[in-house]
Amino acid sequence: MKLLEGKVALITGAGRGIGKAVAMRFAEQGADIAFTDLELNDGVLATVAELEAHGTRVKAYASNAADFEQSHAVVEQIVADFGRIDILVNNAGITKDGLMLRMSEAQWDAVINVNLKSAFNFIHAVTPVMSRQRTGSIINMSSVVGVSGNAGQCNYSASKAGMIGLAKSIAKEMGSRGIRANCIAPGFIITEMTGQLSEEVREQWAKAIPLRRGGTPEDVANVALFLASDLSSYVSGQVIHCCGGMNM
Repeated sequence: MKLLEGKVALITGAGRGIGKAVAMRFAEQGADIAFTDLELNDGVLATVAELEAHGTRVKAYASNAADFEQSHAVVEQIVADFGRIDILVNNAGITKDGLMLRMSEAQWDAVINVNLKSAFNFIHAVTPVMSRQRTGSIINMSSVVGVSGNAGQCNYSASKAGMIGLAKSIAKEMGSRGIRANCIAPGFIITEMTGQLSEEVREQWAKAIPLRRGGTPEDVANVALFLASDLSSYVSGQVIHCCGGMNM
């Protein structure tokens, strides 16, 4: 039997990158997939087709994860379409880097809203569903910089640190209802976002990692699979670093 057979997973921002890799890994292991992205463009529709090839039910929803009302509306629709939600992966995220002295209020607000408020929005909408089921796994996609901080990323680091505190608090609040909440803290992962960095910067990153390489979205997806499945049924309130040893 596949690890996620019969389960329904909701993943935010899964049209590409880490979110897409998580969705693919979940679908391979039998989960039905509901995922959100800002719009249903050609890339998102292509992702739907790739996921459907695994023989599970798949549906994409256009939604701004930072919008409270939209988040609740899409969760209601997912429950109507799929009947339940067993797994929530709060993956939606953006960066707007800059030193604090030059960071605008708009840059701060945008990152906090998309990265952190979106996690609140979806957890707020999903926990009543999971409470009725008496089971559920919530996974917040944090970052190593949410633990260690990073110059030029005050907004991003704060948002990712907030996701850790949020998951730990939810783990304490909802544990009695069979709901687990954990975080993944990826390090330097090779995605479109990091692909915008210069070759020199990428090489410097790799030298600072004990495994001497950047991670892949699939590396992160494997950790997410563990946290989503019953293999981690006694794991809650934890932060798992997926960083090649960069943070110890």
